[in-house]
Amino acid sequence: MDQPKVFISVGGTSTPSQEDFVKSIEDRLRSENLIPYTIGRNTFSSDSPLKSIKGLMDECSGILVIALERIYFESGIEKRGSANEITLSTTKFATPWNQIESAIAYTKNLPILVIVEEGIRAEGLLEKGYDWYVMTVKPNQNSLSTVEFNGVLASWKSKVEALSISKNNTAAEKRKIVPDELTVGELLSNMKLAQLWGVLAAIIALMAAIFVIGQHFPG
Repeated sequence: MDQPKVFISVGGTSTPSQEDFVKSIEDRLRSENLIPYTIGRNTFSSDSPLKSIKGLMDECSGILVIALERIYFESGIEKRGSANEITLSTTKFATPWNQIESAIAYTKNLPILVIVEEGIRAEGLLEKGYDWYVMTVKPNQNSLSTVEFNGVLASWKSKVEALSISKNNTAAEKRKIVPDELTVGELLSNMKLAQLWGVLAAIIALMAAIFVIGQHFPG
């Protein structure tokens, strides 16, 4: 079976520990026969970001979201000035592209697995309780060898492989040749050498027969 491609949603890393964690996940995926792709990390395009994301996702059979700290502030206020005003402290946010890419993947029915760094504010598609699994971890190598991670990864991987097989089968069906829809040139280009010789021999035999008939029944 071809190695399934998977989309990795992760922002640009800002610390060595974040980079090591992302690389560890990429290495783990490759060891599982899955090929990770990330826009701006190992895949580049001259198209607009959203067009590039959608195009890459069309080639992938799953998405793994890695939500790491991008923004941190020690204190703040939520719904400032309202009756529901809340004081915030030590709040961390991940890149908004996690939300955007997850939403696009969901509309494409890709299997989703979300890995969130401890302390990241859980909102939107990073919240638990939806149609995908959200796993909160400390961003280090040890988090990738737990019973929970191994089990969740295996479950997600099986869905990715099933979708990859389905995509390959669909593509194979589309590649099937329908003779009635081909031009003469296309039909000949899709023939094997033996078939071409057979057609050529038939044409020569037909021309010879026409010649013989013409000799016996001259106009």
